[in-house]
Formats: sequence, structure tokens, C-alpha cells
Amino acid sequence: MSAEAHGTKAIVAALLANIGIAITKFIAWALSGSSSMLAEAIHSVADSGNQILLLFGGKRAKRQATPQHPFGYGRDRYIYAFIVSIVLFSVGGLFALYEAYHKYHEWVLHDEGITSWRWLPVTVLVVAIILESFSFRTAIKESNAVRGNASWKEFIRHAKAPELPVILLEDLGALLGLVFALFGVSMTLITGEGVWDAIGTAMIGVLLVIIAIVLAIETKSLLIGESATPEHVQAIEAAIVSDGADIERIIHMKTLHLGPDELLVAAKIGVAQNDSAPEIARAIDEAEARIREAVPIARAIYLEPDIYRAKVPSGEG
Repeated sequence: MSAEAHGTKAIVAALLANIGIAITKFIAWALSGSSSMLAEAIHSVADSGNQILLLFGGKRAKRQATPQHPFGYGRDRYIYAFIVSIVLFSVGGLFALYEAYHKYHEWVLHDEGITSWRWLPVTVLVVAIILESFSFRTAIKESNAVRGNASWKEFIRHAKAPELPVILLEDLGALLGLVFALFGVSMTLITGEGVWDAIGTAMIGVLLVIIAIVLAIETKSLLIGESATPEHVQAIEAAIVSDGADIERIIHMKTLHLGPDELLVAAKIGVAQNDSAPEIARAIDEAEARIREAVPIARAIYLEPDIYRAKVPSGEG
């Protein structure tokens, strides 16, 4: 199963969980008036919208190449992942911070805590934590299937498919946000001071802003264009100059991800000075076949033959 398939499974699991959780949180907020519940409800709505965006981006990325976009639309997955970070920052994080300020202002003026359906938010939050844990577990399971020996930090920072890192961070943020909301609501019920509800809401807002910034930084790097992984670069180099090949050396090589599952390879290769044009063409065709066999995501390959000339150190020759 490809990284995209694993990512889609994690997205669907998170989407179904978030829709149900969002509805429950809105009901609890309407009955109790807790700002933490409202912030969490908006958080779940933002997460649901983000998961729809990721699914939409994955679908658009599968469009066939056109004369205007000759390398296809693979980077649509990066674009929609970047939009997710913006939505999480604005709709989730900034709204929660605004709601925290509003709740604090109300507490200063009226000194009100949660006055009705007092323990309903706690019940909703505990159930939401259980449901969100299942979603997070699915994201971890699907990520483990593709991350190999990489640490979680390395996986999030260097994964070329954006869906799984996005879902991992969203689910982690959702779980921590629920814990923060539970803290704020519980302390408000225990002390009768609404300021704790505002503090819990503010903690949710800060958390979402931090996660959004991390996602924006990582997806921006993908949008600008990242090279192949060191493992893929090594495999491509070995394929070009494998034993028995009519290619003497790689003079220089550059790689670029056109999308998570599409790689561009451009290299200048050294050939023998006395090779004929048919011999060079055959060597290039054979090298391209070896590259595609070694790294199947290498879709666009451009090999330029040249005569290698070693640089003579100054003062010699």
C-alpha cells in the first residue's frame, strides 16, 4: 500500500471522528455556555474542513498532465496541506484566543462560571478523548507502515507525502486540546471561577497556533521544492554507474519532487570520448531503465551526455 493510500485511510478515520465530536461539543456548549467547549467545537469543525481539503487535494493531484502543466498536478497535495495550516491557525487558533479573551472579560465583569448542565462538558470531553484516541491510533498505525526507521520528528520533517504528518499533528493537537479543555472546565466547576475556563481556552488557542506554524514551515519547504531522500539519491547514482554500464561517471545530478510520488532526475553524465551517437543513446536508455527499476517514483529523467574533463590544479600542466 502506498503512502497516499495509508494517508487517505487516516484522513477518513479522522474526518468521521471529528464530525461526530464537533456535533456533540456544540450541543454541550449550547447547554453549558463553556468557552472551552466552544473553542473545541470550532477546533473540530476546522479539523473536519482540513481533512476534506486533504482529500480534495489528493483527488486533484491525480489529474493528467497538460501542455500548460507538463509535469502534472502532484504538488496540489502540498498546496492543500499548506491551506490546512492557514485554516488551523485562523479558524482554530485565533478564534480560541479571541474566545479566551471574551470569556476572561465576562468573568471580570460578571464573575460567572458554568451555571447550567454543569457536568455535561466533562462527560462530552471524556467521550471525545476516547474517540479521538482511536483516530490518533489509526494515524500512528498508518504512519508506522511507511516511516521505516525514521524517528517521529524525522518523519514529520522529511516526509514527502504531507497527509500523514498533517493528520498526526492534528490528532495530537486535538487530544491535547481536549485535555486542556477538560482542565479548564473541571477547574471552573471545582472553584466556581470562570477564569479557569478562559485559561483552558487560551491554552487550546496557543497549541493550535504552534501546530499551524509547524505545518506551515514544513509544507512551505515542500512547495518550494525538495530533493529526493538520501536513500533515493544513492540508489539513482548506483543505477547510473552500475557495473557494466557505458557511463564513466556522474558529473553532477539534481533531483526534485514534483509531488509526493513523482521525482524529477536531471544529470550530466560522463561518457567515453570515442563513443558513437548510437552507443551513447543506448547507454542513456539503459541508465533510465535502471533508474526506474531502482526508484519507481522517478518519472521524469533527463540525462545529458558530456566528456568528463578533470580539473587541473592551478600551477600544474
